[in-house]
Amino acid sequence: MNFYVIQVQTGSEGEYLEIARKTSRDAGIRIYWPRRKLNIRKRGKTVESLAPLFPGYLFVEAEEIGTEVYWALRRTPGFFRFLDSNTNILPLERPDQELLVHFLSFGEIVAKSQVLFDDHSRIRIVNGPLSGLEGRIVKVDKRKGRAKVRLDLYKDSFLVDLGFDIMAPGSPPPERRGRVPESETAEKRIDIS
Repeated sequence: MNFYVIQVQTGSEGEYLEIARKTSRDAGIRIYWPRRKLNIRKRGKTVESLAPLFPGYLFVEAEEIGTEVYWALRRTPGFFRFLDSNTNILPLERPDQELLVHFLSFGEIVAKSQVLFDDHSRIRIVNGPLSGLEGRIVKVDKRKGRAKVRLDLYKDSFLVDLGFDIMAPGSPPPERRGRVPESETAEKRIDIS
């Protein structure tokens, strides 16, 4: 299967997704809207909220985009375009597809990662969606519990905040979800100083 990208009106991804899933129910495709959990502080209170992982983009899993599917998705209100363009619809390239599948392996809603910090303020990813993305982490904000990660999609690069929870030293890691690394003892370190 290939993954294709639809650009829709930012902020209306949910409405578009609901209508598109109904109109293309029998077309043999699946549409994904990856989101992430973040802690947001408002008026001194911390609340957990959902935010799109790729704002304004939905992902279609299909062998190809046939004429019937093309018009069903294109006629749905909020549609902007297919990527690369409406006349040249290209599936995600292998690295982009691997990144998307990495996030989807944790579900359509990506939970926070579990991390530890060592004595030198270096982050160690215990599990969660940040595992495997250590080389892409640009900035870590311990107070907000967020890591700014550089993601690439169709030759564009952008920064996304992913949430994390800090585990107490010596506490057992929670049950893993999604992809499990080949080596359970593989601990990856990133210097944030």
